[in-house]
Amino acid sequence: MRHQHVTAGPPSPDLDVIIAGCGPTGATLAAELRLHGVRVLVLEKETEPSSFVRIVSLHMRSLELMAMRGLLEHLLQHGRRRPVGGIFAAIPKPAPKNLDSAYAYLLGLPQPVIERLLAEHAAALGAQIRRGHAVTGFEQDDDGVTVELAGGERLRARYLVGCDGARSTVRKRLGVGFPGEPSRADTLMGEMKVGMPQEDIAAVLSGLRQIRHPFWLRPFGADVYSVVVPAAEVSDRTQPPTLDDFRQQLRAVAGTDFGVHSPRWMSRFGDATRLAERYRDGRVLLAGDAAHIHPPIGGQGLNLGVQDAFNLGWKLAAQIRGWAPEPLLDTYQAERRPVAADVLDNTRAQTHLLSDGPGAQAVRRLLTELMDFEEVNRHLIEKITAIGVRYDFGPGPDGPDGPDLLGRRLPDIDVKQGRLYGLLHRGRGLLLDRTERLTAGGWSDRVDLLADPTADLDVPCVLLRPDGHVAWIGDDQQDLDEQLSRWFGSPAG
Repeated sequence: MRHQHVTAGPPSPDLDVIIAGCGPTGATLAAELRLHGVRVLVLEKETEPSSFVRIVSLHMRSLELMAMRGLLEHLLQHGRRRPVGGIFAAIPKPAPKNLDSAYAYLLGLPQPVIERLLAEHAAALGAQIRRGHAVTGFEQDDDGVTVELAGGERLRARYLVGCDGARSTVRKRLGVGFPGEPSRADTLMGEMKVGMPQEDIAAVLSGLRQIRHPFWLRPFGADVYSVVVPAAEVSDRTQPPTLDDFRQQLRAVAGTDFGVHSPRWMSRFGDATRLAERYRDGRVLLAGDAAHIHPPIGGQGLNLGVQDAFNLGWKLAAQIRGWAPEPLLDTYQAERRPVAADVLDNTRAQTHLLSDGPGAQAVRRLLTELMDFEEVNRHLIEKITAIGVRYDFGPGPDGPDGPDLLGRRLPDIDVKQGRLYGLLHRGRGLLLDRTERLTAGGWSDRVDLLADPTADLDVPCVLLRPDGHVAWIGDDQQDLDEQLSRWFGSPAG
């Protein structure tokens, strides 16, 4: 009897998702996936969390998303609130009045703290996190992705997501282009003590009001200052600058080094601006800095990555759980890549406004005048803090673009059970029905229902996705069922 030789294929995946990188984006994505029972492993090449005591700011949209998952109160204990005014190109204008958010402030947090809190949240939900394990390569096939680690270990998962930063190994191995502009200028940034008396510092700074460089010396706590000064040249940003670098550049720009000493942290950043050509290739996806980089002007980078994770998490989970409609996972790129492109454009504009050319400074003076108009100031703040983002969900009954609320995030309005975001902790969809006539029907395993005629809402009913964006507005059950199918797949049973 002859025996037919059968070549064994790759083993079945033991994991649903491997995430490369445990920064804020990777940790947030892991937590979002775990809300839906997805088996997640996060691989982080660094053996220890970041020790960089850099202060980062969570913007309004990120604060809203943290509130949706019940994380905000914990984060508030570790951060400091500050106004949202003056963040566009550092033009000193106050925040516009009555911003459409219950969280109309910035929350400053030390970077190691936010990274630790988000990683702890993911781990508490059941995500595995392995530090000191760098992804060096991978191969994908019809059933999954085989991931190779630096020590030669090989792991199998159904999907791989690269959240591994600007120099992303996943993006490079995937062969995804990263077009844009390289760095043309570097800037030094750090926090350190200053030996010069405050009155002398004020006198020096008052004489520098017309300086047209990215430069500041701002108090940050007891005798600690935030220092930003142009670097002498473009350099290798993997090597942090020295205190002597700061002293030299401060003397070149301000005529004194202010007696800086005892740095808490020091870094350099460039103005490279790049956007990945695509966010998905088969079973491999990109998020955060692996998909987009830009200067840190306006503090948008961390926020953009975290918001990527909230958009991707429920969609990838739906794909793995088997109920995702066919195009759902591809809406991640369709929605998030244009948002990143807009961020790249506004950071390009802000960089130009901070440059020393006479044309750029003329534009800056003009924009400074225009920002005295409330609507101009509001538009720029909403752009930087991402509460103005509107996804294109296609035509609606009110015209080619649908009602204005369609595709936008719904603020944390009052409902009979308290606040709306308190109902979104589980990462599920929500049907908010003011008519008390509609039902989530066969989608009730994925979509919660709140029948509340008292809800602070100007429309009859809304269907919210797990990321809080409005997927449907109306009062007709048949129309609702079509949109439930579009976003949440076929009904159960």
